[in-house]
Amino acid sequence: MSRVSYLQDLLSSIFERGAHLTGLVSAPDQQASITTLCHDLLSMRGEASGTRVAGDILNLYRTLDGDQKTAFFQHLADDLDVDPDAVTEAAAAYAEARSPGALTRLLTVSEPARQEILRRLNMAPGGTAELVRMRTDLLVRLRDHPELRRVDIDFEHLFSSWFNRGFLVLRPIDWATPAYILEKIIEYEAVHEIGDWNELRRRLEPKDRRCFAFFHPAMPDEPLIFVEVALTRDLASSVQALLNGDREEVPENEATTAIFYSISNCQKGLRGVTFGNFLIKQVASDLASELPSLTTFATLSPIPGYRRWLEAEATTGDPMAADAQERLADPGWILDDGPEAEAERLLTGLAGRYFLEAKRGDGKPVDPVARFHLGNGAELHRLNWRGDISEKGIEQSAGMMVNYLYDLDRVEENHEAYAAHGDIKASRQVRNLLIALERQVKERRAEQHG
Repeated sequence: MSRVSYLQDLLSSIFERGAHLTGLVSAPDQQASITTLCHDLLSMRGEASGTRVAGDILNLYRTLDGDQKTAFFQHLADDLDVDPDAVTEAAAAYAEARSPGALTRLLTVSEPARQEILRRLNMAPGGTAELVRMRTDLLVRLRDHPELRRVDIDFEHLFSSWFNRGFLVLRPIDWATPAYILEKIIEYEAVHEIGDWNELRRRLEPKDRRCFAFFHPAMPDEPLIFVEVALTRDLASSVQALLNGDREEVPENEATTAIFYSISNCQKGLRGVTFGNFLIKQVASDLASELPSLTTFATLSPIPGYRRWLEAEATTGDPMAADAQERLADPGWILDDGPEAEAERLLTGLAGRYFLEAKRGDGKPVDPVARFHLGNGAELHRLNWRGDISEKGIEQSAGMMVNYLYDLDRVEENHEAYAAHGDIKASRQVRNLLIALERQVKERRAEQHG
């Protein structure tokens, strides 16, 4: 246990004992007690007493059952919301006077009281981590209770400030990292599961492997996001080869390419708080400084939405997608090595359409990983057939993976074009997939009319 964690636990226990002595902690089944404490917290001016009550609220929150937590969030949404009449009145006063006092009044009444509640809860020992967990509870309720999105807006607003890049610390993760951190790397790995400690060791200990994570000073034992990197001689096309325990280790001075093959967000409660782009760019910059032989920075990424998109296209009557679904139903499709390699031609062609033409309502690509990397200024560089033939890879991506290329001299330009106009920077190889698909469509039509 780190010194910071020990002090946090010690302070938490002191405040908890003090709260019990003063009678502020009510029985868990008394729903009204937590709302009363929130009112008390808002009315307090002393920092010490506010810290104590904030701790009481967080302690009590942990004891609530599911329905009581929902009721707590409803209280935040309804009873601690903005007063529209007060905002209208303050806005009119500011429009007329434009005085500092009128602006202060407008800003004050425009902010929901629940934002101040969250700020004061953050004063409690360990409060930041507790609030991240609290938002995790909130997020799972949004589908059934969309009105609670108002509360989530406040969480997201505050977290965007509290987890600003300037507060984050980049730390290398290696085999000498404390075990309690390594356990979390195993737990949080979201792309390529780490089966045991031996597998983790193979990813961290070799000279041609790197791992980095962002931490926040208020959560020193909890990685926020981490990336695993392989140093290679060329652009990787298969995760099986990349993670093969019997592979030949590449000497550091012979590595020309850094492959970011796994990027995992660790805290569900920080969803929507974007710092992954900073992680990639800083790691790339640090590696370039450490190893001058590196000239290429790229990912080997999954295509998590591809199979779902294919199914949806097939149900709308698209004949090529329907054909793809039929081929995928054949257990041997992944082994198709015939002269025409029909499964590969069809599935890679449709993947070209998926990346370049399939868009959400906001004009962004439907694939979440594509949105992330393209939004960070990467180029959609190469599609890799049989890049991931694990069960998960086949179910999500039809066994394919994609390389996103980070040209450090062009990432800002690419980012601006994507953000402003939705432009997708893609290589000629990827764009040729669409041409190949159109050729297949014409061949199909010719056969039907032949």
